[in-house]
Amino acid sequence: MRITVNGSRVDLSTHQFTLDDKWDVKHGQVKGPKSETHTVNNTLDSLRTKVKKIFTQLETMGKPITAEIIRNTLEGKTRNRRSLVEVFELYNKQLEAKVGHGYTKGTLEKYTATCSKVKNFIKFQYNRSDVFLDELDYQFINNYEVYLKSEVKNIHNTVSKSVSFLKKIIHHSIYNGWLERDPFKSFRCPYKDPDRAFLSQDELDALQKKSITINRLAIVRDMYVFSCFTGLPFSDLEKLTPADISIGIDGEKWLIYNRTKTGNRSPVPLLPIPLSIIEKYKDYPVNLNKGRLLPLYSNQKVNGYLKEIAALCGIDKTLTFHTARHTFATTVTLTNGVPIETVSKMLGHTSIKTTQIYSKVVDVKISHDMKALKEKIALALALPSPHAINL
Repeated sequence: MRITVNGSRVDLSTHQFTLDDKWDVKHGQVKGPKSETHTVNNTLDSLRTKVKKIFTQLETMGKPITAEIIRNTLEGKTRNRRSLVEVFELYNKQLEAKVGHGYTKGTLEKYTATCSKVKNFIKFQYNRSDVFLDELDYQFINNYEVYLKSEVKNIHNTVSKSVSFLKKIIHHSIYNGWLERDPFKSFRCPYKDPDRAFLSQDELDALQKKSITINRLAIVRDMYVFSCFTGLPFSDLEKLTPADISIGIDGEKWLIYNRTKTGNRSPVPLLPIPLSIIEKYKDYPVNLNKGRLLPLYSNQKVNGYLKEIAALCGIDKTLTFHTARHTFATTVTLTNGVPIETVSKMLGHTSIKTTQIYSKVVDVKISHDMKALKEKIALALALPSPHAINL
C-alpha cells in the first residue's frame, strides 16, 4: 500500500496476497469470482477507508498531515504523540491560571504572542497548522529565527526573546516525557545588551523645572520623576498603596514592597523629591477612591504622553516609563557613588549581573572620578618635594 501526501510517500504492507495475473492494477483489487476475492478486496477497501478517515480527522483537528503521520496513525503508533501548537496552547492555559500567583499578565501576553508567531511560521514554512514534537530539529529552530528576522522584521533581541519562549515550551515537553531529544542542543541566539536610554542630570533637572499647565501631562511628569528617584517600574507603581510606606531602619520613610515581576522584596528609602510628590497627591480623588498612593493612567497612555513631555522639555530622546527606572539606576544612584549591590537590592533584581548592565553606561561617573584624581596629582606635583636639593 502506498500513501502519498504533497509529493511525499510511504509504503507499507497490507498483509494480503494474490498471484500476479490475478491483480487488477487499474482498480487496485484482485480479479476473479467474488467468492474467491471477497475477503482480500474487502480488506483493501477497508484500509482505503481508514486512510481517508485519518486524513479527514487530522484536517478537521488542524493537525499536521504527512504520509508518515497517516501511516503511523493507521498502525497505532501515535497514541502519546504530542504536537507543538497543542503543547504551547496547553502551557499558556496553565500559565493563565497562575496569573496573580507568581506570574504576571504581561508574561502570559508574551507567551500568547509567541504562540501566534509559531503558528504563523508553521503555516508560512510548511503550509501546515501544526507539527509533531518529534519532527522538530535544529533546522526548524533555525528557520524560525530566520522567519522572525526576515518576514516579521523583528529586531535581534525581540527574536532572541521569542526563541527563548519557544525553548521553554520544548524543555517543558522534555520534562513531561513528550519529547526525547532537544532540538535546541546546538542552537544559539544570545540576547545582546542594548543601549538603555536614561536621562542625564541636565535632562532630569529640565524635566523637573519645566512648568506644565496641561493636567494630564503634569501628572505623568510627576509620576515619571517619582520613578526616577525610586526606580519603580510601571507595574509596581500602579499597585502602590499607602500601606507600602514604612519606617525604615534609620527612622525615615521607606517604600518596602514586593516586585510584581519577581516577587523580590525591594526596600527603597524615600528621597525628598518622591516624598513631596506623595504629599502633593495624597488627597487626589482617584487615590482616595481606589486606595492608591499615586494617580496613574494606562501604560500605553503614559508612554504616549511622555513623548509630548519630552518635546516640551527639549529632550531629544524617546522616553518610555521604563527609562525612568534606568535613570534611577544610572544618573541618580550609580553616578553618585551608590554601591552597585545597594542599587541591585533597591531595584529588586534577582542577580547582581542584571544590575551590572547599568554600570557600563555611567561614563560620567568615570569622568568625574578621574577628574578628581587628576586634580590630586596636579596638587601633589605643585608641592615642593621633601627630597628636593636647593642649589
